[in-house]
Amino acid sequence: MNLRALRFVSLLLAALGLGPGVAHLLEMPVKLNYTPEQYFAVTSTLYMFFGSAGAVVQVGALVVTGVLAFACRGRPAVRSVVAAALLLGLSLIAWGALVAPVNAEWREAIDAGSNSLPKLYHELRLRWEYGHVVAFALWFAGYCSLLWFTLSSEATTARSKGV
Repeated sequence: MNLRALRFVSLLLAALGLGPGVAHLLEMPVKLNYTPEQYFAVTSTLYMFFGSAGAVVQVGALVVTGVLAFACRGRPAVRSVVAAALLLGLSLIAWGALVAPVNAEWREAIDAGSNSLPKLYHELRLRWEYGHVVAFALWFAGYCSLLWFTLSSEATTARSKGV
């Protein structure tokens, strides 16, 4: 795959990877006012495909961006694509450290038919919500870095061709 195709696929996957984070960010102010029952009804049903679709897109973006960084070593603006790969990776690490444990704890309580859901709601809700914000902010920064790299690469290519 040539560099132009790698840049395109990397940028496309990183852009698609913004979707779940934007959704969480826009929903957050409303969900924070939900009762525990409303909150669990929404969060246990609405996000059914976020994990599977998001994982494919975001891990794909990280892998392709890593390949792009390797392929661009020694070229102008390579620091931007390396930073992009690092930030995308940090986003996934942040999600794994902040959000995934909450998902697991809620799933256990729901599967056990636990009466502790209201207590868990008060203990874990903000960690879940703000964990998504942190992961989104890192992903967005990675996307911006990748976009900067792509635009810088295009500008460098255009200048070298006299365009």
